[in-house]
Amino acid sequence: MAEVAVPGRLTWLGHSTTVIELGGVRIVTDPVTRARVAHLRRAEQVDPAALAPVDLVLVSHVHWDHLDLPSLLEQIERDTPIVVPAGAGRLLSGHGFRHVVEVEVGDVFGVKDVSVQATYAEHTATRGPFGVRAPALGYLVERPRRIYFAGDTDLFDGMSTLAADLEIALLPISGWGPRLPPGHLDPERAARALQLLRPRIAVPIHWGTYAPIHRRRAPTVPAEEFARHAARLCPDVDIRVLAVGESFPF
Repeated sequence: MAEVAVPGRLTWLGHSTTVIELGGVRIVTDPVTRARVAHLRRAEQVDPAALAPVDLVLVSHVHWDHLDLPSLLEQIERDTPIVVPAGAGRLLSGHGFRHVVEVEVGDVFGVKDVSVQATYAEHTATRGPFGVRAPALGYLVERPRRIYFAGDTDLFDGMSTLAADLEIALLPISGWGPRLPPGHLDPERAARALQLLRPRIAVPIHWGTYAPIHRRRAPTVPAEEFARHAARLCPDVDIRVLAVGESFPF
């Protein structure tokens, strides 16, 4: 007998922070909720209560706008499982987190009936010139619907065979500065990624949230550009551009 699909909910809290509710499990990706991170200022604040409760945290890589220790220490209980790229665990275990799981591409981690697989990401990540160096990852979440959280990535070989029957793709489409360095997707390249991934729904992330303090606010143009390119290249994909804190059921 085929497994019955379990209703879920997806919430975007800005930048790469999302809450995936699936099969009774709440998964948070790259929780960064502070009003200011280093030289970056948040355009829209988020209610900290939007994260709780948390069953699992997925961290894609060690850059400060994705692995923010103050946000984790403030928002996440110390016994919550936190999945990080191999080599990044010591950043968290030294701060009292008791269930830090290091993974590499292809590793699978489960919580309750939900499985999470680490996937490749085309992105270079270090924690400063003398800090932790660990690979960047994406994650596939499944039970039985399949959700792809890309983290930070550019297009890469194998993206077209990453996962069949994707329900949702959470794709980065921009950054926080005036230009995008290698290892990122801009709006047009993110739309090309849709051609390879073929999800039913796509949600743009990593845009319009943080900007350098000398800029008044983060630009919202990338989401409009992404939706326009997606309509041209992948008209059958349902594009959901969310406001910070907005959610939808699936």
